[in-house]
Amino acid sequence: MHPITAQRGAMTERPPPVRCVAMAMAALAAALRAWLAAAAPRDAAWREALARCAPPLCSLAALAAQMRAAKRLPWGSSALGAFPDLAERLWRKQRGAAEALLEQLGSRRAELRTVRDAVGAAGAAVVRLYEERAAELGLEVVLRRGPRCPSLADALEGLQDVERYYRRLYLEIKLFLFRISCDSLADMETLPQSWERILERYKGHVVQDTLLKISLFVDNQRELCSSAGS
Repeated sequence: MHPITAQRGAMTERPPPVRCVAMAMAALAAALRAWLAAAAPRDAAWREALARCAPPLCSLAALAAQMRAAKRLPWGSSALGAFPDLAERLWRKQRGAAEALLEQLGSRRAELRTVRDAVGAAGAAVVRLYEERAAELGLEVVLRRGPRCPSLADALEGLQDVERYYRRLYLEIKLFLFRISCDSLADMETLPQSWERILERYKGHVVQDTLLKISLFVDNQRELCSSAGS
């Protein structure tokens, strides 16, 4: 449930004191400013981990093609028959190479999970703070937008959009990696194309849009505080 919706019933009709509103809004702006400062490097780490998945996936696809080609070789009816254990040794070597590549992808998945968890925890902390201070703000203040400034409700909604983006993409990547198997070489050969299709589905600019939205909100609050103090 959206935090704004959850708090509607808790807000009284009488507007809260101006000083309480200002203090609560300052606390939320500070929390959003801290979230913003951490979000950009986290998103950079996320995008780097995604980019580093592509090379091992391409290597797995090439390895799968080699393994399929090796299976088609006439091992027993050619000069290769003089080496009866050669096919098995080659298969073990190729399986070992595949496992090493899967370990690399496992490391990338761990990096993505770290970002997902950090973003989720940071966003949840801001929402909890809002829930604690919601009665001091009043619904009208929470929903108020400026000519070039989103509302606090817009900023909080953006946090949830970002958390949902990371969570859903991470889950799809996790399932994608778990399905990779040397027992299905045809599927392994198409890993790069399957990977690109996943990224294409999540090509939206949710994170960047939210960073801009929250930056505008925080800057506006800073200007309002400066005007009030002058």
